[in-house]
Amino acid sequence: MLHQHLIASAARGPDRVAVVAGSQRLTYRDLDEASNRVARGLSAAGINRGDRVAIDLDNGLETVVAVYGVLKAGAAFVMVNPSTKAQKLAYVLRHSRARALLIASHTFKAVSGALASVPGVTVVLVGTREPGATDSCNVVPWSAIHDGHDSGPLEARGTEFDLAALLYTSGSTGEPKGVMLTHLNIISATRSIATYLALTSDDIILNVLPLSFGYGLTQLFPLIMVGGSLVLERGIVYPHVTLTEMAKHRATGFAMVPTIATTLLALDLSKYDLSSLRYITNAGAGMPPDIARRLRERLPHVQLFLMYGQTECLRISYLDPAQVDSRTESVGRGMPNQELDIVDERGVSVVPGVVGELVVRGPHVMAGYWEEPTETERKLRPGRLPGERVLHTGDLFRRDADGYYYFIGRQDDIIKSRGEKVSPREVENVIYAIPGVLEAVVAGVPDRRLGQAIKAFVVVQPGATLDERDIKRHCASQLEDYMVPSAVEFLHELPKNERGKILKRELLGSA
Repeated sequence: MLHQHLIASAARGPDRVAVVAGSQRLTYRDLDEASNRVARGLSAAGINRGDRVAIDLDNGLETVVAVYGVLKAGAAFVMVNPSTKAQKLAYVLRHSRARALLIASHTFKAVSGALASVPGVTVVLVGTREPGATDSCNVVPWSAIHDGHDSGPLEARGTEFDLAALLYTSGSTGEPKGVMLTHLNIISATRSIATYLALTSDDIILNVLPLSFGYGLTQLFPLIMVGGSLVLERGIVYPHVTLTEMAKHRATGFAMVPTIATTLLALDLSKYDLSSLRYITNAGAGMPPDIARRLRERLPHVQLFLMYGQTECLRISYLDPAQVDSRTESVGRGMPNQELDIVDERGVSVVPGVVGELVVRGPHVMAGYWEEPTETERKLRPGRLPGERVLHTGDLFRRDADGYYYFIGRQDDIIKSRGEKVSPREVENVIYAIPGVLEAVVAGVPDRRLGQAIKAFVVVQPGATLDERDIKRHCASQLEDYMVPSAVEFLHELPKNERGKILKRELLGSA
């Protein structure tokens, strides 16, 4: 089971540093014992095997302890981002039927009113309890869970088929769906990721991604499996601080999304000692080729892994760093221990060069959506072998003759203009290559004549002088006429969520 990786790493190297957050750190012995105490505390509070426990905490030592404590108690963790508003938090608690919520004391006050609509949830306050917090439910302090119990392990129970996590993901419409990941699902992805990244106990990953979503969690689990060290930062508000910490801790790995890359490239990276950095990964959104090229130029000694994944299976593919310069637009091949295919609307495999829907087969594919049988059947469909179900990603891809995969777009993001289908990413990549462009996103907007018109939203670098004609002229020189944006809007910044992902719907709402 997933937590047995921690137990094994603690046995091999009890004094090795497991997690660092600011001035605090935990060795593997510390983390193992602390999570044992939390497991015992949760059990004493009535948490049983199969229950769900929500964790609404920022990146910190308590978050990691809580994750492993929940697993050792035989329960499943439900990650919630601390920026989640009260109404959505209440929905997640009700929908998952969570028995407990671990939440920072300073956050609790803002959501306590909403929790009144979720009876039966034990709230564990992490940190000093704020005076005047409304006790609308059973509230206990973190110390009662963490400090009041023995550090010895609980009796082992459960199998790898047990639910380990519910990760809520926003669909194209409707309420968030709870992705059910078993211990087997997460361990399968963990092993594959650790394999292609060649992780060892000597690796130190600096992580600015929230542990509340899949890309953040895949920094934690593979590293704990091999006995490495995780340095947690709460985002990348101050890039100079992030790079300073990277140098200070001699980080060997760093995970980013494209918006983080553009932020770092705005600085003089030569001022920081990044000689220990072995690799950088990118996922969450495709990295424009020009951004990848600039990273490679500025950090030539660092391996760049361009990856693709979904919450429904955590990770799917990676591009070997040796191929980045020649296949920058590709997300690579499938990772170990899985099979990929591209199918047409009838579910029939297509030949290289033809665009179709990506289908994933492997032990890392989710068990389904929590209490959403219709959505589960739509996403998990019968495969070629008897009794199996494979993941239909809803993403359009093409594959070249050498077996490398290229992301075209979400099925519901493809722009249909002048009767032609246009991939927003293809247009974005061209715009990113224009000197002076910092960020760009392309979307379709309703148009009575064209069906959908192509609109580009662009942020330029300080001091750059670009106008709409410059963008359109460059696109016209690189793209077919039906792919050239009809309109360009310049913004000071693009709206993003806590993961650094551009919020296209917010842009379209104001368009």
